[in-house]
Amino acid sequence: MEIWLVLIFSLCLCASLKLLVDLFSHNKSKHKKLSLPPGPPKVPIIGSFLWLQRSSFSQIEQILNNLRHKYGPIVTLHIGSRPSIFITNHSLAHQALIENGATFADRPPGMSPIRFIKSNLYTINSASYGPMWRLLRRNLTSEIFHPSRVKSFAQARNWVLETLTERLKHHVESGELVQVMDHFQYAMFCLLVFMCLGEKLDEKVIREIEETQRTILLNAGRFRVFALFGKLGKIVFRKRWHQLLEMRRRQESVFIPLIRARRERKEKKQENPNEFVVSYVDTLIDLQIPDEGGRNLSEEEMVTLCSEFLNAGTDTTSTALQWIMANLVKNQEIQERLYSEIQGFVSSGEKKIREEDLQKIPYLKAVVLEGLRRHPPGHFVLPHAVTEDIVLDGHVIPKKATVNFMVAEMGWDPKVWKDPMEFKPDRFLSKEGEEVFDITGSREIKMMPFGVGRRICPGLGLALHHLEYFVANLVRDFKWTAVDGDDIDLSEKQEFTVVMKNPLRANILPRVE
Repeated sequence: MEIWLVLIFSLCLCASLKLLVDLFSHNKSKHKKLSLPPGPPKVPIIGSFLWLQRSSFSQIEQILNNLRHKYGPIVTLHIGSRPSIFITNHSLAHQALIENGATFADRPPGMSPIRFIKSNLYTINSASYGPMWRLLRRNLTSEIFHPSRVKSFAQARNWVLETLTERLKHHVESGELVQVMDHFQYAMFCLLVFMCLGEKLDEKVIREIEETQRTILLNAGRFRVFALFGKLGKIVFRKRWHQLLEMRRRQESVFIPLIRARRERKEKKQENPNEFVVSYVDTLIDLQIPDEGGRNLSEEEMVTLCSEFLNAGTDTTSTALQWIMANLVKNQEIQERLYSEIQGFVSSGEKKIREEDLQKIPYLKAVVLEGLRRHPPGHFVLPHAVTEDIVLDGHVIPKKATVNFMVAEMGWDPKVWKDPMEFKPDRFLSKEGEEVFDITGSREIKMMPFGVGRRICPGLGLALHHLEYFVANLVRDFKWTAVDGDDIDLSEKQEFTVVMKNPLRANILPRVE
């Protein structure tokens, strides 16, 4: 009897041990399956920061490329308290931003320096995914970026183009080389100031607005310590905190009088209704926030949104324009083919290209798209944050993790693009029966210079229109050639956008028709 009891006990013990082993193995397997994406070793609290210090942080792209080859298309770096996950693969980006768009549509906290001062001053780019973000974005897309509204700014574009052309002709007459970037930036800033405030302001006022914007933009990196240290940062970095407050005070002192003047003009528009073009600030004056009792935006909130509007469209578009023109200087055969096609489609006798003619020139669109693929102004989209734990490529992306997407690497992937580092607009010319290239990435992602999904740049259509408009007119009016001995260096440098390390210099000659 005792032998049977021992045997039964032994069998039960073995069965229990097997159950525990199976359960432990299952949990271990499950844990392994749902671990964070792989990455370099981290030190508690400090994270991967010490590891990153082995290389210059400005070389983050090269670091990530090395990590991608070692760990795969999705990599984790521990920077600060939350993991930062980098996605380098087209299909994974599509799974995240299109197939699971709502989950990946949030933003990490503390993206804008202005939010350190007053937490309710959200921008469209930095606002959390929710009602306020939807309200602000819907207002911008329906009231300013709608095709009918874009068309209403045609006279402003013509005015800015004439200003730019006159500046370039001055260089021709004086025999000076053209440093084009300064002219491109000023032209785009003038246009966006008009779209924002609805007025053709004097150059002195425009330069004053530009100076306040540039000061905050170039110093933004110095104020990230407040996102890391919160209230403690204001004490430890007291001098820097006061500098930020003074920059903001200066910005408000420039913008608020212009907003008030526009409000008065808006109230009196009945006097000359045909001369009144609805601007961005007009829509902000009328905007009400349902979730906050239907209140209107404060002047300070309107300053923040106007600032975002100007920053988002100036450097990005002018940078893309410079890269495109640099490649047309470097590739004379492409420039001449584009000129010939423009001449073939433009209405005879027209001094400038009519905006409705732009859609008739497929090679123009191809040149612009190739410029954005080869030289995206931003090599990363703004960081995303996930709203809940989600599994991607067999790894868990934890709630509130920061997720980054490598834009440039996707546009340069030799598995997707033949000879990716070459400037070949023909790759975007659709063959008969093929669909036009979808830059929104809704069907598949091949490149994403404007991002994709719910956080895609709302100004995508406007940016493409501006690039096509200015490229077409600059090529039609002038022949662009390299300076003797200058081979057009396409090396890059990171500023607010990724710009030419050696800015484009060119000889320009008026075309003789």
